[in-house]
Amino acid sequence: MKITLTGSLGNIGKPLANDLILKGHEVTVISTDPGKETAIEALGAKAAVGSVEDVKFLTAAFSGSDAVYLMEPPVDFFDKELDIAAYYGKLGRNFVEAVLNSGVKHVVHLSSIGAHTNKDNGMLHFHHLVENILRELPSDISLTHVRALAIYYNLLSFVPGIKHTGKITANYGGDDIIAWVSPVDVAEVIAEELDSPAQGRKFRYVVSDELSCNETASILGTAIGIPDLKWELISDKQQQDRLVSIGMAQNQAAGLVEMNAAMHSGKLFEDYQQHRPSAVGKVKMSDYAKEFAKAYNA
Repeated sequence: MKITLTGSLGNIGKPLANDLILKGHEVTVISTDPGKETAIEALGAKAAVGSVEDVKFLTAAFSGSDAVYLMEPPVDFFDKELDIAAYYGKLGRNFVEAVLNSGVKHVVHLSSIGAHTNKDNGMLHFHHLVENILRELPSDISLTHVRALAIYYNLLSFVPGIKHTGKITANYGGDDIIAWVSPVDVAEVIAEELDSPAQGRKFRYVVSDELSCNETASILGTAIGIPDLKWELISDKQQQDRLVSIGMAQNQAAGLVEMNAAMHSGKLFEDYQQHRPSAVGKVKMSDYAKEFAKAYNA
């Protein structure tokens, strides 16, 4: 099969490309960075250099593909001029137009926990927005939303705080149970979906480990030489004030605080609990802790 991937060689994109190439597929990887072309070709894939904001480029990159993988690139939450809904809404419509213009019939989209609702999910609201836009595609186009749980590498945002205060602090924590996922396990599920025959419309959650924040802190702390590392729960206001104080845009900080509060209450995981996957990923927090330690000590 000919498969085109957005997402360049990121945490999910690289293992995904490797998996598909090993399975014998002809893979094209889209990247905005011309400097990634050599690395993409070294994997055995074809590089398509351009922007996902360019519909003509996307259409050309998708054309001739049996399947495409769609993901929204990250944005700068410290950009005070950024309108996240407008940006991702336009990107979602670009995806729809490029899929229609190229004739692709099999689409796999990376989404997220929280995409099932437009309420109380904070900064994850854009995943709900893009899922709904993609559902406007005609019914003869297969569409799977792969909803990742809390991704391990988001824990790296706590590194500066640990170094400065000796603890993790957020407006979720303590005994809160969080469902975590490795990008490697997410890539495996996406590859499985791309490798499978088109199957109408569906969504799948992907999870690797479920732990309390205290258990997570203990695992990470042991890996970095702080076995008594604590995860302190702070108020929503304290979290908001802290994020704004380090330069995050007010509205983006509010979105992060709302998302965290939904994790603390468990509300963010309610739909996941009702649609739990039959299989759990292989990469556990204890495995990821080795990567966390490398980043911490870098």
